[in-house]
Amino acid sequence: MATTGLLLCIYLIIHLAGNLTLFAGADFFNNYVLTLSAFKPIIRVIEVILLLLFAGHIYSGLRLSIENRRVAGGKYESNRASENSSLTSRTMTITGSILLIFLIVHLVTIWYNFQIEHEGGQFFKIITGSTVGLGNMLVAILYGVAMVLLGFHLHHGFQSAFQTFGVRYNRYGKLIEMVSILFWFFIPAGFFSLVIYFGFMGGAK
Repeated sequence: MATTGLLLCIYLIIHLAGNLTLFAGADFFNNYVLTLSAFKPIIRVIEVILLLLFAGHIYSGLRLSIENRRVAGGKYESNRASENSSLTSRTMTITGSILLIFLIVHLVTIWYNFQIEHEGGQFFKIITGSTVGLGNMLVAILYGVAMVLLGFHLHHGFQSAFQTFGVRYNRYGKLIEMVSILFWFFIPAGFFSLVIYFGFMGGAK
């Protein structure tokens, strides 16, 4: 769970860096995507690896959730979970499940349209347009909510991963807490900035 989670965090940094090129305009972003298309065999391998990482992360999450419920033996009459754990840790299964639904929607809309676009060079329009892109207010709201939930999910998940490896409560603890802010705040905020600008502000017009 920790290993797949941290590897997916690295992917989020790369994915955000690519998405932020949307701010450079249609020509820049379209050329960026076309450049990546020149390495399509490598991209396909990376996509398979990502699929395996997501599958492993989801499987591990479900298994841990089931094991935790089994160990707990059900709910007690006096449930003081709020005193013993944070909100982000108690909602990991919920946020993870919603993010999975978001990922599926993202794949069958944006990702799928990218695959059939090929050399058309309208990738910028796909993301910012009103069909399946941020120009559609429902899509913009969906993406915005998903990024807030991603922040919640990463808030607990990132530090929890290092706790699993036994390096959270040592001399590196403070550094890990500082780096974790990059993941649970700045990365979702970066994606959210795209929603604000191209969705709510109509920046592509």
